[in-house]
Amino acid sequence: DRQTLVAVLQFLRRSNLRESEEILRREARLLGDDLGAAALSPASAGLLGGSGSDADSGEALLGRGTGAAAVAIGGNVATVATSSPGVAAVAAVPPGKGEARGECGAGPFSRREPREAGSRVLLAASGALPSAGTQGSVSGVVAVEDQPDVSAVLSAYNQQGDPTLYEEYYSGLKHFIECSLDCHRAELSQLFYPLFVHMYLELVYNQHESEAKSFFERFHGDQECYYQDDLRVLSSLTKKEHMKGNETMLDFRTSKFVLRISRDSYQLLKRHLQEKQNNQIWNIVQEHLYIDIFDGMPRSKQQIDAMVGSLAGEAKREANKAKVFFGLLKEPEFDVPLDDEDEEGENEEGKPKKKKPKKDNVGSKSKKQDPNAPPQNRIPLPELKDSDKLDKVMNMKEAARRVRLGPECLPSICFYTFLNAYQGLTAVDITDDSSMIVGGFADSTVRVWSVTPKKLRSVKTAADLSLIDKESDDVLERIMDEKTASELKILYGHSGPVYGTSFSPDRNYLLSCSEDGTVRLWSLQTFTCLVGYKGHNYPVWDTQFSPYGYYFVSGGHDRVARLWATDHYQPLRIFAGHLADVTCTRFHPNSNYIATGSADRTIRLWDVLNGNCVRIFTGHKGPIHSLAFSPNGRFLATGATDGRVLLWDIGHGLMVGELKGHTDTIYALRFSRDGEILASGSMDNTVRLWDAVKAFEDLETDDFTTATGHINLPENSQDLLLGTYMTKSTPVVHLHFTRRNLLLAAGAYSSQ
Repeated sequence: DRQTLVAVLQFLRRSNLRESEEILRREARLLGDDLGAAALSPASAGLLGGSGSDADSGEALLGRGTGAAAVAIGGNVATVATSSPGVAAVAAVPPGKGEARGECGAGPFSRREPREAGSRVLLAASGALPSAGTQGSVSGVVAVEDQPDVSAVLSAYNQQGDPTLYEEYYSGLKHFIECSLDCHRAELSQLFYPLFVHMYLELVYNQHESEAKSFFERFHGDQECYYQDDLRVLSSLTKKEHMKGNETMLDFRTSKFVLRISRDSYQLLKRHLQEKQNNQIWNIVQEHLYIDIFDGMPRSKQQIDAMVGSLAGEAKREANKAKVFFGLLKEPEFDVPLDDEDEEGENEEGKPKKKKPKKDNVGSKSKKQDPNAPPQNRIPLPELKDSDKLDKVMNMKEAARRVRLGPECLPSICFYTFLNAYQGLTAVDITDDSSMIVGGFADSTVRVWSVTPKKLRSVKTAADLSLIDKESDDVLERIMDEKTASELKILYGHSGPVYGTSFSPDRNYLLSCSEDGTVRLWSLQTFTCLVGYKGHNYPVWDTQFSPYGYYFVSGGHDRVARLWATDHYQPLRIFAGHLADVTCTRFHPNSNYIATGSADRTIRLWDVLNGNCVRIFTGHKGPIHSLAFSPNGRFLATGATDGRVLLWDIGHGLMVGELKGHTDTIYALRFSRDGEILASGSMDNTVRLWDAVKAFEDLETDDFTTATGHINLPENSQDLLLGTYMTKSTPVVHLHFTRRNLLLAAGAYSSQ
């Protein structure tokens, strides 16, 4: 704050340290209130112990000798021990916890600098300076590493040791870890893969090609099986020139690989590296790894295996601490006209009709506001039209006849097989009321079928419409042109395979996204294209409408997801953070959040309001291809190429279940309407049904689990499996529960 700044400047002037004073003035103006940079620059050595009696007056301010100054790095508070003038060792401590993040000793190991993207650096010392928690002390944020320049990123590999010793260093560490106690071995084994990659890249960058080759051949077989694909990419990088264009490796370099290790294991590792004077490995640990240290028992091999496997290690625990409003929005209230005609038909046998207690307004189903729900007006949602209200009424009538599912009462499954789909079926969607099904094809067409006896009709031409009496009761019927009625409509417009399709909730619109980089909005009244949204430069893999309509999301090869509104030709939000293609996207039932799955093997949850990433889930061993939120909004199910379905508690940010059984990529996941059953469909030609109630009951989400991420998954998920249904030779690409809980599945028959 200002007073401190003035005090420090006066002290510098009294000590005749004009140069430092100038620097501090410049820094202060440049960074607003972020003054820590000045404190850490060597020119202001006067701050860390001056000379004579003037220095003593500064002691209260800046604690000379063994005093300490605190520097906040990226939201963590770090202590700068100023044991001797000019040497600063930084240990990061998260706010409110006495827990060090990265520590440094003296000598060769004190190379830790506060270099985190968007670091906030502020200075506070024992005595007169304000504490790190003072409000308003941090305003300007310095973006240090936002868009890394390729050459700058790679040049970090310059200051290197003897290339012939790399194998010795690595095998020495390997021997040490393999001989350590079982409880530490599992945790420290996580170091093998990131160290292997960085040491190999270092050798390649410094043009020690033969050493790099022999290093790769000797140790690549030791890495976990789920890193095989990454190692294949790595093995093709054999020259310095190859590294410039390779995005995957550039990401690996710029994003710190996150390891979660207990304090005991970390101390063991640190002691070993210091005794061996193994600077090479220690430098890599300091430069390229983020070690998230926790207090308590080390994790077991099973616990670690469940969580690792993504491109950049695990998620930092801090990443999953933000509050998420996962509750549902209150349904709007409106009166429902009750008619009994539909019940008459069901009593042919002359039984007396059962009197049902008449509800006044079925529309007011959820009177109470969900405590975890976002405020109703947190994001602007479209108003309900009369047709929407009518649809809600229909929905409620259907819901009254819904079958209650459970282990004793499994749903019937109706499978739509696309035969002779030589065009290559690449995407399917079914409307909420199950009246239409759409297929996206590799020949760039979008085909819409009616699956009810009612045929698809277009609106009449403008000339014919002008002849209609607009006041008549059946005006909505009259505007339709019977001559156009057919079961199938084909929509032409894309110039590449169509990878994603989505119906709007009101069934008036259809979205499709394609390899051509566009998302198209089609009218289901005229069966023509209304808009082409151009924002992605590369193939768009998935798109989905918000459950309230109007908004939609798309994700693609350019690694970002975009939020759009149908009436804007530019995206409203761009969600950037994934390290590889965004392969699938899903809206949360309350429309305030979007989940994205990626080929970097992580799932992220984004806040629509401000574009922030509020959850990062790691644990899959392959690209994510399906996402499903539970109807109550509390849980998320994800499926990937590793054939596992993982279950996540959104509120606590924890993995709470793992469903094993599929033997191939899971392309479809869907919860039943009341959330009792989770259905999964896979390339292994099966649909499997899982007991969702049992999977989510009595979860251990106590504070300790949340704090350390020690999850205890049941050994066997077979007792959650309620049924497996084989198709003859049809991979399942889409699943949908009707309003009465009949399960619809879809896929294209493959002859091989």
